[in-house]
Amino acid sequence: MIKLLPFLFFLPIISLAQQTYVPDDNFELALINEGFDFFLDDSVETQSIDTVTYLYIPNQGIADLTGIEDFSALRNFFCHSNQLTFLNLSNNTHLFEISCGNNQLVSLDVRNGNNQALWYYNSMNNPLLNCVDVDDVAWADYNWVKDIWTSFSNNCSTTELQSNLVLNKKLLKVVDIFGNTINQKRNTFLFQVYNDGTVKKRLILE
Repeated sequence: MIKLLPFLFFLPIISLAQQTYVPDDNFELALINEGFDFFLDDSVETQSIDTVTYLYIPNQGIADLTGIEDFSALRNFFCHSNQLTFLNLSNNTHLFEISCGNNQLVSLDVRNGNNQALWYYNSMNNPLLNCVDVDDVAWADYNWVKDIWTSFSNNCSTTELQSNLVLNKKLLKVVDIFGNTINQKRNTFLFQVYNDGTVKKRLILE
């Protein structure tokens, strides 16, 4: 047994560092440019990102931010002007600023359990974003900036509530992008305003 001990010192040291999956090459390239990663291999060492508090990655052509959930210390996050469709920030409990406008978001989850610490939020110019999941609807409505067709909810996927609203709501008026009341028009973006406070964006084609 004693004779085998010297050979143990020559065994290769295997790295067991935890990895975070980052499937979007443009996102990983942005992390490489920031010095958080070194190889384009769909992963980044978790220990290199879990203490990051500031991330500024606009205009990078990013379509998927899978991996952002491991930025557990993130406070200031700017990902505007990309190609995002889904964004889940529910694991980022220290957020203070979010800028995610000018994307193609259809789903955004900000239920991180600490909405009142989120001082700045902007999701403007996301044409397909009708609802944002939040913890505190009243706080979000009062403090955050969004498109007029976007609403905040504790559960955007609740179908029963949506069904009840459809049965009881009445159309009050139709407005254009400038807020002017107009008649229904074809080939024009319209906003239908209902008596329950909801607004729906519509484009009626020929």
